[in-house]
Amino acid sequence: MARVKRGTKRRARRKKLLKHAKGFFLTKGKLFRSAKEAVNRSLRYTYRDRRTRKRDFRTLWIQRIGAAARANGTTYNQLIHGLKVGGNEIDRKMLADMAVRDAEGFAALVASAKQHLASAPKPQPAA
Repeated sequence: MARVKRGTKRRARRKKLLKHAKGFFLTKGKLFRSAKEAVNRSLRYTYRDRRTRKRDFRTLWIQRIGAAARANGTTYNQLIHGLKVGGNEIDRKMLADMAVRDAEGFAALVASAKQHLASAPKPQPAA
């Protein structure tokens, strides 16, 4: 069997990994073994947090919508229900953006949702 020394391949592999670890604290950005551990951990966190970010933004949108709804005399729950009853298919991201940037438009949506709630039939309690 022929002898394999891996000169350039090894260097390329290490350079690629150290490039990922650039800016890490102390030896994690300079020494190969600790950089490899830090990069593996950071890749796990980035994978996990790409999913977490979606949850965090939905939570933020709901908080913004709720605050703006309370400022307009209703609750988040009543607003969303009124919009659904009225057949308004606007998502939470757009609602939150309207609440922050277009207060008049959001107030019109709240008024529309209140109107639809008032005209909607009341559910009968189960006996």
